[in-house]
Amino acid sequence: MIGDVLVSSIICNSLRKAYPDAQIDYLVYESTKAVLEGNNSISNIISFTQEHRDSKKALLQLALQIRAEKYDVLIDAYSKLESWILSALSGAQRKISYKKPGRTLLYTDNVPFAASPKSNLGLAIERRLSLLEPLHLNIKIDPLPKLFVTENENQVAQNLLSQHQLKAGKKTVMISLLGSEKLKTYPLAYMAKLVDTIAEGRDINILFNYFPKQIEDARTVYNATKASTRDKIFFDLLAPDLRGYIALMNQCDLIVGNDGGAINMAKALDKPSFIVFSPWIEKKIWATFEDGIHHLSVHLQDFKQELFVAKTEKELKKEALSLYEKFEPQLFEEQLRHFLNTNL
Repeated sequence: MIGDVLVSSIICNSLRKAYPDAQIDYLVYESTKAVLEGNNSISNIISFTQEHRDSKKALLQLALQIRAEKYDVLIDAYSKLESWILSALSGAQRKISYKKPGRTLLYTDNVPFAASPKSNLGLAIERRLSLLEPLHLNIKIDPLPKLFVTENENQVAQNLLSQHQLKAGKKTVMISLLGSEKLKTYPLAYMAKLVDTIAEGRDINILFNYFPKQIEDARTVYNATKASTRDKIFFDLLAPDLRGYIALMNQCDLIVGNDGGAINMAKALDKPSFIVFSPWIEKKIWATFEDGIHHLSVHLQDFKQELFVAKTEKELKKEALSLYEKFEPQLFEEQLRHFLNTNL
């Protein structure tokens, strides 16, 4: 996923700092490559395609391609079946991954899989950085993922804003409107109320981030907002592709909404974020860089701890939709207003 690929890129950034002349290659899903464009820490991007998932022959060919490079070090930050196979066949002298039962023999270095964060970086960041510990790098680690936007991309995004007649003097808020699936999407009626809160009393521009295939749900949220809110929403202003979204987000002042790739990209552009987590997602993993000022997040468990007692992740996922209904916007309205007042 985009968030995982972006967060894991901090491994490449640190390796480049420690080994300026090294060949540092990054194996990622084909659909996520756009978030790595312009990153000089990466020598080569190796694409993992749907064919590699569907065909054992294609997967073996990829493994042989990796083996032919004769890597000194392989770092497996994915740590699932496909990467286990590639790691086992890589021929790398040193192989580093997380310590998990049943597969420690695949790796030369098995790093403890942290259960709780030690800082406000969040577990997603801390776990990736822990994979560098066996190398004892003598550098100052930069934990912030980065996105790189060209002057031309910024200009195209600015032209798009002008075409839709956004006024340059107004602050612009991006709404991460829909999650990657229904179980990660704040109820649409509640999202409409959240957007109303953002718009209330503020002379701002509001953009919706959604895919064209999600337009019906996006329209549902739009129609449920107040007329005064709709006057501030530029519903049809969409980026043409992922790089376009990155450049468009770069023109915005902050982002609010569902956890996911859009939020992670905004953070990598150093934009303030307010995240609404799904009830079945562990906030401690993806609540990265939380400081109570520029980066805040809310989870139903913050307000109704009793609903989560002795519940497994599997059980919470099964109950996610009913739990979402209990996650009413007024529970965190004060926190949202504070975030907006601080960052707008």
